[in-house]
Amino acid sequence: MQQSVDINRRIAQISSHINPPINQQQVEEGNLWRSDCRVKGGSPGFKVAILGAAGGIGQPLAMLMKMNPLVSVLHLYDVVNSPGVTADISHMDTAAVVRGFLGQNRLEEALTGMDLVIIPAGVPRKPGMTRDDLFNINAGIVKTISEGIAKCCPKAIVNLISNPVNSTVPIAAEVFKKAGTYDPRRLLGVTMLDVVRANTFVAEVLGLDPREVSVPVVGGHAGVTILPLLSQVKPACSFTKEETEYLTSRIQNGGTEVVEAKAGAGSATLSMAYAAVKFADACLRGLRGDAGVIECAFVPSQVTELPFFASRVRLGRSGVEEIYPLGPLNEYERVGLEKAKKELGGSIDKSVSFAKK
Repeated sequence: MQQSVDINRRIAQISSHINPPINQQQVEEGNLWRSDCRVKGGSPGFKVAILGAAGGIGQPLAMLMKMNPLVSVLHLYDVVNSPGVTADISHMDTAAVVRGFLGQNRLEEALTGMDLVIIPAGVPRKPGMTRDDLFNINAGIVKTISEGIAKCCPKAIVNLISNPVNSTVPIAAEVFKKAGTYDPRRLLGVTMLDVVRANTFVAEVLGLDPREVSVPVVGGHAGVTILPLLSQVKPACSFTKEETEYLTSRIQNGGTEVVEAKAGAGSATLSMAYAAVKFADACLRGLRGDAGVIECAFVPSQVTELPFFASRVRLGRSGVEEIYPLGPLNEYERVGLEKAKKELGGSIDKSVSFAKK
C-alpha cells in the first residue's frame, strides 16, 4: 500500500513541474504545493522564463537553456503549443525543472519569481518584410509582456529579442517607467547575433577559428544601424577597403541572407537561439557574481546623444554595471556611425510615441 502511495506521489510531483497547477487545491490531495515541489536532483541556480517558447527561436532556445547548469527552473510560455514543447524539453536529463504555461491568462504565473526573462515572442521576418512591418505586429506583443514583467518580476533581468529590437527596447522602457519599476540596468536588447556573425565572417577572411575572434558591434540591430568596429578586432589585424566594405555589408545584411536562403520558410532561428543563449549565459554569470563578463547589447545609454545604443557593457549582479565608450574609430566607422544614429533616432522616437498612446 505504502509503495503505491509513494509511486502516486512521485507521478504527481513530476506532473506538477510539467503542468503546474493553477491553484493549490489541485495538488492538495498529494500534499504537494508548487512552492515546495522539486524534482529529485534539481540544482540550485536561477529561475528563467522564455516568452514565446513554442516559436522558431523559442524551441531551440528552450532546449539550449535546459542544458545550462546555471538554470534551476525554466518556465516556457506561449499563446500556442507550449504544452508540447514543455513535455518534450522536460524529458532531457539535465537539472533544470521545466514548467509550461499556455495562453495570456497564464502570463503572470509564468513570470512570477523569475530572475531572467528572455523574450523571443512575436512574428518572424518573411521575404519582402521590413522591420517597420514587424513593428506594427510585435510592438503590441512586447507592450503586453512588459506590463506583465512590471507587475510580477520587476527586478528580473530582461533580454529582449523580439524584432525590431531598436523599437521594442524603448517600448519596454516606457512601460516600465509608467509602472514605476524602470531600472535601465536590467533592460537589454539582444544584439549578440550581430556579434556572432561578425566573429564568424571575420574569421573566414582571416582563416581563424571564430572562437578566437572578437568583433565589437555597436549601434543597433537592423541594417545600417549595425556597425561592426573592424578597426578594433581581436586579435589585432587590418583589412583592405574592399574587405571592410564586404564584411560590413554582410554583417549588416546577415538576417536578410538567411531569410532569402530559407525562401519563405522562416528567418534566422537557429543562429538566433544560439546567440540568445550565449548572451543569457553571460547575464547569468553576471548575476552569479563572475568578474569580467563583457558583451555587446542594446541598452539605455549615454555613449551617444541617443537614449539607447548598442555597445560593449559589463554585466553583473544588477544587470549592466558599466557601459564602455566606443573607443577610437577610423574614418569609415565614423561615417557609418552617423548613418546609424540617424536611422536609429527615428526608430526610437517612433517606438516612444507608440508606447505613450
